[in-house]
Amino acid sequence: MSETGNSGAGKGVSDGHAPVAEVKSAVAGFVDELKGFQARIEERLKQQEEKMTMIERKSFVPARPVLAGGNDGPAPHQKAFNAYLRSGDDDGLRGLELEGKALGTTIAGDGGYLVDPQTAGAIKSVLSSTASIRAIANVVAVEATSFDVLIDHGDVGHGWATETAGVTETATPGIDRITIPLHELSALPKASQRLLDDSAFDIEGWLAGRIADKFARAEAAAFVMGNGVDKPTGFLTKPTVDNDVWTWGNLGYVPTGADGDFNGADAVIDLVYALGAQYRANASFVMNSKTAGSLRKMKDADGRFLWSDGLAAGEPARLLGYPVLIAEDMPDMASGSLSVAFGDFGAGYTVAERPDLRVLRDPFSAKPHVLFYATKRVGGDVSDYAAIKLLKFATS
Repeated sequence: MSETGNSGAGKGVSDGHAPVAEVKSAVAGFVDELKGFQARIEERLKQQEEKMTMIERKSFVPARPVLAGGNDGPAPHQKAFNAYLRSGDDDGLRGLELEGKALGTTIAGDGGYLVDPQTAGAIKSVLSSTASIRAIANVVAVEATSFDVLIDHGDVGHGWATETAGVTETATPGIDRITIPLHELSALPKASQRLLDDSAFDIEGWLAGRIADKFARAEAAAFVMGNGVDKPTGFLTKPTVDNDVWTWGNLGYVPTGADGDFNGADAVIDLVYALGAQYRANASFVMNSKTAGSLRKMKDADGRFLWSDGLAAGEPARLLGYPVLIAEDMPDMASGSLSVAFGDFGAGYTVAERPDLRVLRDPFSAKPHVLFYATKRVGGDVSDYAAIKLLKFATS
């Protein structure tokens, strides 16, 4: 009986473990199949993604046209602008209107068109390199029709407080508002339609050169001698007084001691130290070539030249250690002339301008020629009367 009982017990144990083993085997097989299925799905998804990427690359069109022409030719905005200048076709510009931020080109309701970035950049570089007050003045970009400068030319009063005495009220500083209106500067170059039809003609380069030359000469003259009527106010049109009795609203001058000529180097040295110390660190001389030719020969009492050329290429010449700007719009030496200016023009003169430049194509007014009416808005005025001093070629 013992054998039978033992045998029965052993069989019961064997039969109880068999289902558990089968379940484990089935689960293991299912997991393996699931992993294989998952790997196949991931592989197919990866292949599909690679196919989609290749399709996108083949059909991809840049959202913004490039700004410079490559091996495939000029950029779209250049083609459109060139087509407008040559034939008046503005379809390309309308197509590019949505990309105004990238192109820097928009369409005005009155038919004016902003110059494309390359042309506007060329004009800007020429203006900056032209010998005018712009090179050393404070230049600001504005979106309004005028620019206001607030000048605190007074001083806050003060007093020494004591332990027993009361504190008295001190003087209030004086603040002036100087308003610089923007005026319209224009140029009207023209070209024949036959010339525009010539594909070898560099229309953008020609237009940039003509406008830049006109604008540069007009600006330079106005910043020096402009009367403020429909143009900037030149600093030499401001009232002048002897620097010994200088007051705000006037430009102070130092006489040379000789009528229409120099009377030695003392007057030039006096001019430098007539300017406040806070302005001398950034000060420059301004004169034309004829006056510079006379100053270049001048020596001090020890026989040393006051003039020295720049030590490196591109550096301005220096007079008594200060840079010299040769502005041909400054007057020649004559009786009572104000032919030399010295000052911190970054503080003393402000140029305000709108950054946009507009070109309107007119094929009707001057047939068979095509006119290009280019405009920009610019203004200028003295913003600090204490920052500029003048040399007067007179005895007093």
